[in-house]
Amino acid sequence: MEACSSQGKFNVTTYNAVEMAIITPQAFAGMWINAFIVSVLCVAWVKKRSLNSNEKILLVLGFSRFWYLCIAWVGSFIENIYSFCVYVHLKIQMFSAILGFFNISSLWISAILSVFYCIKIANFQHTFFIYLKVRIDRIVPWLMLTSVPVSLGISVFVYMIVDEAICDNKNCTSTGSMWDLNIRPDQHFFPLYFITGFVYATAFAAVISSALLLLFSLWRHKHRMQTKSGKNVSVDAHIKAMKSIFSFFFIYTINFILLILALIYSLKKEKAVMLLIAVFHYSLTTAHSLILIFSNPKLEKTLLRTLSCLKCKICMRHET
Repeated sequence: MEACSSQGKFNVTTYNAVEMAIITPQAFAGMWINAFIVSVLCVAWVKKRSLNSNEKILLVLGFSRFWYLCIAWVGSFIENIYSFCVYVHLKIQMFSAILGFFNISSLWISAILSVFYCIKIANFQHTFFIYLKVRIDRIVPWLMLTSVPVSLGISVFVYMIVDEAICDNKNCTSTGSMWDLNIRPDQHFFPLYFITGFVYATAFAAVISSALLLLFSLWRHKHRMQTKSGKNVSVDAHIKAMKSIFSFFFIYTINFILLILALIYSLKKEKAVMLLIAVFHYSLTTAHSLILIFSNPKLEKTLLRTLSCLKCKICMRHET
């Protein structure tokens, strides 16, 4: 602590301040939205003593995303404000492992949600697909449980790799942040990049395949209804669903590209590029959570009611 105080309690540059000013609103907006999802579903769980499969997935996804954004923001805050102290007195290995756990967990649960929507909504006559449609409610809890060992395994691997890289580094006892460590990516991080990239690609493949199958099923069903009875309410509902699925497809594609770019630039000391990636990543995560809210009638009604109550309270304060 003496070494830290000798360098000054804060080590903030203009770039650090600008970075925090950009990241903080996005991170807190994402945390608020996901906390809203978790709170509404928890209240419904207490009232009904049960949740359907869709609500269970949304609950776990909101929980994972909330803690991912929270830990990511705390890490950015400490690195930008206490850039000297953080790597001396805190365990970056543990912090990286926890962040990796919630990142992989949220990504995995998102893929499960996409697969669940595809099986529940799509209409295919294949025997295996019909079997999945009947059994999906029983399969969902087991699919979500698989995210725990996968995420835990990745987080343990992250801890080991980061610990080995820092301890083997010549500057491991020096001051400064992780950006200043002289680490060769191919020396320690290639196995981690390979495994993490494989998990990203697997989740992305599941999401994209599910989205394409669901879009094809909805488009075929819409075409049949238009041929039989022309434009009606059901056709409009299918068109709305297709637009939502297409937005999922777009968000997941951009998010996957950003995750791969984050792996590539994570140790190249390109802080400006990493900041840009983080900004888009937080924005897409928040946008996806908002889409999930407005595609769920219960969450949408509660959100609109909450916003209207807040608006009334603000108006009353202005009047007084």
